[in-house]
Amino acid sequence: MTESVPAARPGRAVSVPALTGLVALVAGAAVMGVLHVLPSSAGVDPVRDTISEYVYGPDRWLFHTAVVLVGLGSACAFATMAGRALVRPVSAATVFAALWVAGLVAVVVFPKTDWSVGPSLAGTIHRYASVVAFASLPLAVWSAAGAVYPTAARPRRTARLLALASLAWLGVVAGAVVVMLFGGEPWWRSIPLGLVERLLAATEVLAIGSLLPGLLRVDDLTSSEADPLVPC
Repeated sequence: MTESVPAARPGRAVSVPALTGLVALVAGAAVMGVLHVLPSSAGVDPVRDTISEYVYGPDRWLFHTAVVLVGLGSACAFATMAGRALVRPVSAATVFAALWVAGLVAVVVFPKTDWSVGPSLAGTIHRYASVVAFASLPLAVWSAAGAVYPTAARPRRTARLLALASLAWLGVVAGAVVVMLFGGEPWWRSIPLGLVERLLAATEVLAIGSLLPGLLRVDDLTSSEADPLVPC
């Protein structure tokens, strides 16, 4: 008499790239948080001065480290999606994610303008790279949410709400620019720019982080299960 062999249950191993991404993302946020409370950062006003202002302090390496870690965590997250065929290698999610990561790299390589000296090419590149990065990440998260959470409505909705919140913070800056164009005061003075940028950055890091729980476990998700309304 032969014995029946139980069917093997699908594995639920932890994804190393996704776990690496989560660790890098949390570490980057923690380093940036520490930078804000160091005595050497006392000269930077978190309400009025942008985050990049820390690059002119003695602990600029902490700023660079934090940005690189966030970029690494983001790259790991979207590489995991592409590697599992949750999204196509060239798709809305990956293209916008690549623009986000490239923008972060440019922010590190090209320091912001030192206005005590005057405008600079590096500062101009830094400014436009920041805009591209901040505008691209919400679109990447929105596009990827349906693929990462094809059947889990709550986390999918959370990720997309964070993406919309990020765009809303960008809208505050854009609104200030429009007001200036119609005769208002300079946009960087009409709003608490440093605070708005910090809230924007925090929201975008949370948006990326909201995708990672759905990637930590290796499962049988495929791109066919993605939201058909999102061009993954």
